[in-house]
Amino acid sequence: DAYFRGQVAAIERESLTNLSTKADWEKRRPELRRQLLEMMGLWPLPPRTDLKAIVTGTVDADTFRVEKLHFQSSPGLYVTANLYVPKKAATPAPAILYVCGHSNTVIDKVSYGSKVSFQGHAAWYAANGYVCLVLDTLQLGELPGLHHGTHHLNLWDWQTLGYTPAGIECWNAMRALDYLETRKEVDPKRIGVTGRSGGGATSWWLMAADDRPHCAVPVAGIADLSAHCCEGVATRFRQGVIGGHCDCMYFVNTYRWDFPTVAALCAPRPLLVANSDNDVIFPQPGVRRVVEKTRAVYDLYGAKDKFAFLETTGGHVDTPQLRHGAYAWMNRWLKHDAAEVTEVKPPPFTPQQLKVLARAPDDAVNAAIHESFIRPARTEMPRVPEVAREWWKGKSAEWKQTLADKVFPGWPAKAPPLNVKPVAEVVSDGLRLRAFDFTSEANVDLRVWLLTADKVDKPTLVVLHALDEKGFEELARDMGPTFKDSLQLTAEAKRDDAKFDLNRRVLEKQKWGFAYLAPRGIGPTRWDEPDTHIRRRFALLGQTLDGQRVWDTRRALAVLRETPDLKEVPLWLQGKGTMAGVALYAAIFEPDVARLDLWHPPASHAEGPIFLNVRRHLDMPQAMALAFLRQIRVYVKDDAEAKRWEWPLELQRSLGHEALKIRKVPD
Repeated sequence: DAYFRGQVAAIERESLTNLSTKADWEKRRPELRRQLLEMMGLWPLPPRTDLKAIVTGTVDADTFRVEKLHFQSSPGLYVTANLYVPKKAATPAPAILYVCGHSNTVIDKVSYGSKVSFQGHAAWYAANGYVCLVLDTLQLGELPGLHHGTHHLNLWDWQTLGYTPAGIECWNAMRALDYLETRKEVDPKRIGVTGRSGGGATSWWLMAADDRPHCAVPVAGIADLSAHCCEGVATRFRQGVIGGHCDCMYFVNTYRWDFPTVAALCAPRPLLVANSDNDVIFPQPGVRRVVEKTRAVYDLYGAKDKFAFLETTGGHVDTPQLRHGAYAWMNRWLKHDAAEVTEVKPPPFTPQQLKVLARAPDDAVNAAIHESFIRPARTEMPRVPEVAREWWKGKSAEWKQTLADKVFPGWPAKAPPLNVKPVAEVVSDGLRLRAFDFTSEANVDLRVWLLTADKVDKPTLVVLHALDEKGFEELARDMGPTFKDSLQLTAEAKRDDAKFDLNRRVLEKQKWGFAYLAPRGIGPTRWDEPDTHIRRRFALLGQTLDGQRVWDTRRALAVLRETPDLKEVPLWLQGKGTMAGVALYAAIFEPDVARLDLWHPPASHAEGPIFLNVRRHLDMPQAMALAFLRQIRVYVKDDAEAKRWEWPLELQRSLGHEALKIRKVPD
């Protein structure tokens, strides 16, 4: 928790700083918008393909009609919607894009979408002279997709692609604007966007990413990074409100933004921030901090009248005060009407009356759009060795820079002091085990263990093992109760005598040393709670847990280099499974690692380790090639597993290397 608070504080300090003039902001604004689109998975923007909009039916009320329609924001990605068209308004009329929150209507296992729940808002706008398009969300529409990939479905591969359903919601809203612009009833210069909760978030995404909305009222849709990551509300969320939000509420924070930057991109267009004072998932302090920073940007434009904050009494509910505030704001800026607003009685349309689709289209991809919206990179190497060698010089340098900028942007810009402290030393049965505590990052203190033969003053080499939880438990069994305190064990350990004796022979005869690291969240620093929302909190910081474990491994290597009796001793690095991938990437950034021993590493980051955005650029086979120039041994169980590494082997043949060797071992 202290780590997250420190990281958030560092990001806050950089948020919207050094803005003394409108010119300062205008200079930065285009790149910030591009960054936002990239973090939403929308850069470059997808092709604006034919919307193929179809009206499937209409429903009449006294003063307006409702058209039931769908369009395709991209081929096969269907958006179901209702268009409320006033019957007597002068045209072209102002328009409202209403983006729904999480409030689906399901009857007898049939989804009618979220638009049914929010029809009262659309009815008010239509009765007061607006054209209003109400969109279903991806997850809670007539053709359900997924919002909850990392929330509880363990789809961590989303992070490796930089995928977020927030990008889908934003793109669907952008294409909805495209559709409104085709309607003769709509004045394209007078379009507002609003929605509450999840729809409030989508209102932010759209207003920040697209210049076409003239004004916006996001309701209960934003709070700052500290609220999401650090500040618990009552007892519902222990630390931060991220546990109460699905993935559509978040961009992939590659550039380590705080949320006021999103709000600032709306300036100087009219913006009303609306929230209740006791909203447990958009807590008051986090909303107010966003408001304060956003107001400062509006002040640069001299546009104080175009920014306002409506805070009403209540929880996370759709109160009349919030509705009236939104209606009045739209009237003010889209109709120049300052009259007091009153409610209208919504028409009693049934869910069945508002349903768009009689059956799901055969070509609909909504349910699996997360598998195709962002495609993993595919790298083809030149087949001619001479060309491949020249190509690799440029490509390897490009990828290493990309890893630093896009995959590990949350690593410290400057490594803090290691603060190495010897904390234990135990000698038993001819073995000497030492433990050293060190600082990996601020508020992340870890321990590395060094095992040597008692009578060996200086090992011939040291093998560092990067351990997962299973590996740490095996280490405990191997070492037994004699070394219990040094290993920070809480349970009794029963020594594996056969392995213990084997280690002793290697350490005594070959004079090797074995070092062990349990990166953060493993072994002594394991968390006492499920790690789902801890892992999601890392992503809010532009990090992943596995990515920071690479940093921990690099720091453990630095500890060994500083140990006096290991000066100039060669260092090898070893890992199994996901930790083999962690070790591989540590070696990419630590070129003095002499050898890698990787046991059954995943062939793709879709399986692990989980790094931010990595599959947009490269995958594990390409990473293996980046570790060339040191010895690499990959241990596999059969030919099928060996075949996964053909890409780096082929590149190696073109480069004339023999660094990488595949070894078959028993499972």
